[in-house]
Amino acid sequence: MEYIKDQQRYGQETKNRLKRIEGQVRGVLKMMEEEKDCKDVITQLSAARSAMDRAIGYIVAKNLETCIREAQEEGGSAEELINEAVQMIVKSR
Repeated sequence: MEYIKDQQRYGQETKNRLKRIEGQVRGVLKMMEEEKDCKDVITQLSAARSAMDRAIGYIVAKNLETCIREAQEEGGSAEELINEAVQMIVKSR
């Protein structure tokens, strides 16, 4: 899949998502340093992982949307782009 050509590749919303995840991970490290309960640490790590999965989906979806629009403008097919996007999501798991 090609990247967005005429726009910023990753918008501020995407960067903000990752900054929140970064904060979650820093919080988990602090919890570990403070010897917090294992269950609480795992709960926070699971939340960070879920947030990362959502960020991956969001990035793939936004890029796919733009690439499909460009392909349609050029008279091309979106099928290959969709298959590639699905493979990226599958590989991320």
